[in-house]
Amino acid sequence: MTFRGKLTGLRARHCARMAVAASVLAGLGGCMQGTPFPAGRSSFSPTAMNLVAGHPGTTVQSSVIIADLAARPTALQGAGPYARVAQAVLGDAKGTAKAELRMKRLTATAQSKNWLPEIGPSLSLTRLGDLATQILVEQVLWDNGAKRAERDYSAADVEVAAVSLSSEMNDTVADGLKAYITALKSREQAAVAARSAAKIGDYNHIMRQRVEGGLSDQSEARILAQKLTEMQAVAQADRDSEQTALAQLRSMTGQNLEDLAALGSFALPDPLPEALSVVEARAEAGRATAEAEMARAGYLPSLSAQASTSGGRPDFGFSAGLDQMLGFGTADAMAALEASKEAAAARVEKARQDDAQQIISLQAKLVALKAKAARDGAVVEQTGAGLDMFTEQYRMGRRTLMELVNMYESYADMAHAQAGLKYDIALIELEIARQHGILVEGRSI
Repeated sequence: MTFRGKLTGLRARHCARMAVAASVLAGLGGCMQGTPFPAGRSSFSPTAMNLVAGHPGTTVQSSVIIADLAARPTALQGAGPYARVAQAVLGDAKGTAKAELRMKRLTATAQSKNWLPEIGPSLSLTRLGDLATQILVEQVLWDNGAKRAERDYSAADVEVAAVSLSSEMNDTVADGLKAYITALKSREQAAVAARSAAKIGDYNHIMRQRVEGGLSDQSEARILAQKLTEMQAVAQADRDSEQTALAQLRSMTGQNLEDLAALGSFALPDPLPEALSVVEARAEAGRATAEAEMARAGYLPSLSAQASTSGGRPDFGFSAGLDQMLGFGTADAMAALEASKEAAAARVEKARQDDAQQIISLQAKLVALKAKAARDGAVVEQTGAGLDMFTEQYRMGRRTLMELVNMYESYADMAHAQAGLKYDIALIELEIARQHGILVEGRSI
């Protein structure tokens, strides 16, 4: 008989023995009262995990964190310009978080079966040329929660990856919308600056005629020419900013969105959902806790049953031991593991505090900008009315041309700044929505 034929025959003879040994050891593990193996994390069920992982056959539990992410609505109106930009940006996005989530999900699915027996074949060639085979089956009966901690760690890893995916998608959409809003802001301010430059150009034409007629000197003409150059430079800078933002948007979407010329609105819910930074801290705290439990179980005794199929029938045995050697520093090491759990909880509270402070700051800026927009709008309107009266006084000879130019320059500066306020408001609302993960609908992640 050839080597290949002998190996095939041995494998066939041991298949039944391996199945018997595995079923017996699995029965031992399942009959242990209080064993942590089949239960897993109480916070998981198939539905919400599949919602993010996209795997209908997953048997690990679903996460409260993932369910929360999946249930989040979007702050973008379905048919509005913001939604169109977001769709275009996501359609061309290149990210790694989705692949990371898939890897973590598969790892968690594998770990969800870690309570089942482990089987390992062994082949050796004897001095007489015979092939000796042995199939080893091991079932952990008691491990002080090590297997459960491994499952918890993998499940928490999935949660962290899911939060990373949500953050990546929301950040991507935020970058696209920021470029879009910036382009609109620069476009409108460029139009205001261009109108102001044209008006000052008219004044400059009048000034040149006055200089030629001897009614004004060259110093006033130079001052006015400088004001015209500055206003033209402002208009050009705004146009350059618009083109830069549009180029950035084209690179993110792969298409031309210049036809979108409307400023949308954000439907921010009240109250806001938990910030993604806080959700990430909670997921990482769960992972750190599971990691500490895994390390703690290594200092405690474990009990396993083994079976081998060499020699014609299965042989059974039991083994007990420690994964970690004990020493004089063991008590401190276990105390450090408990302290790591407290540190993880402290990081969650710190993330909540930081988010609360950021939201208070952003909302204060939002209120101040809205008040400023209303106030400056009224001031610009009043200044425009005063400018008309000032122009009439100039025509009557009661005001000089430079007085009129200075008056118009102040009006132009206020109009230019006031034109950008509504876009500044939109950018703050965008940042609030980004931090709380509501730029992308949770079900689409």
